Amino acid sequence: MAGAHHLEVVRVRRRAVVRVPASTANLGAGFDCVGAAVDRCLTASVVLQPEPEKGTTIQRGGTLAGLDVTPEEDWVVVGLRAACEVAGRKAPSALRIRVSSNIPVARGLGSSAAAVVAGAVAATGVLGFTLTDEQLLEACARVEGHPDNVAAAIHGGAVLVVGEARVVPLTVARGLTLVFAVPDFEVTTREARAVLPRELPHRTAAQAAARGAALVHGLATGEADVLRVALDDVLHVPFRRSLIDGYDAVSGAAVVAGAFGATLSGSGSTLVAVAPERQAPAVAEAMRSAWEQQGVQADSFVNPSQVDGRTLTVHVDCEDAPATAAAS
Repeated sequence: MAGAHHLEVVRVRRRAVVRVPASTANLGAGFDCVGAAVDRCLTASVVLQPEPEKGTTIQRGGTLAGLDVTPEEDWVVVGLRAACEVAGRKAPSALRIRVSSNIPVARGLGSSAAAVVAGAVAATGVLGFTLTDEQLLEACARVEGHPDNVAAAIHGGAVLVVGEARVVPLTVARGLTLVFAVPDFEVTTREARAVLPRELPHRTAAQAAARGAALVHGLATGEADVLRVALDDVLHVPFRRSLIDGYDAVSGAAVVAGAFGATLSGSGSTLVAVAPERQAPAVAEAMRSAWEQQGVQADSFVNPSQVDGRTLTVHVDCEDAPATAAAS
């Protein structure tokens, strides 16, 4: 029989490599709606297992090395499932995941948000579907419970989230920078949420609205007096500062060193200062030193002016070379 050909079945695996930045949220008066990407990152490599019976395995490194949760509870897997749900796709049951991070855990720098975003983005890579930025934010915010960290991790830079899915990039004045001081103790999101009151007076709500507007204006213009007001939050910091031993000393040291103000990064324990770029190194050292004087070891760093959002690279790996046979 001449001209007959058959093509062997070749298994093709797609490997998604995702890089997601850390993030800071609130920035004073921007409670649950303002976020900014931070120069720390989580990297995840996700591959579909060819044998479904093997289930999902995760290898963790960096700040995640000591994490003791099952694969099903891992934020990367939870984010992947959330993206599949939004896309109407069945989530795979067998994955091989390698994840490493230099984002401090439970310090108010969006470590869980980065993992959720990484999983959601990886889902699009290994399964070959697409999500709009709005769908990606919806999937991740549904897991996180609020959108500020995930929006910054997705888009990079500084962002304002209006409603549940509308993201507005924020202008940050040239020469303005964020400075972080990360202590060696944790504050969990559960602890931080538990201390917030269920209700606030109308007058406090009005102050919060005014200071939120001041934050957006102050970041765009760099006006010192406006930023000082905007960083003096009334919605969450007054209730959470009691969880942070040394809050007053460290935030005060930042101002003395030249910052416009300092506040909690997310729900803490990290403190973030907004400062002129030329003063930033001195502010970082002053904050670290102030922690040390409180008997707390801390790391401090100056954030770059622009930190990019998530990136995705997809590798298509053939397990066997294509083979074509002809019968003569």
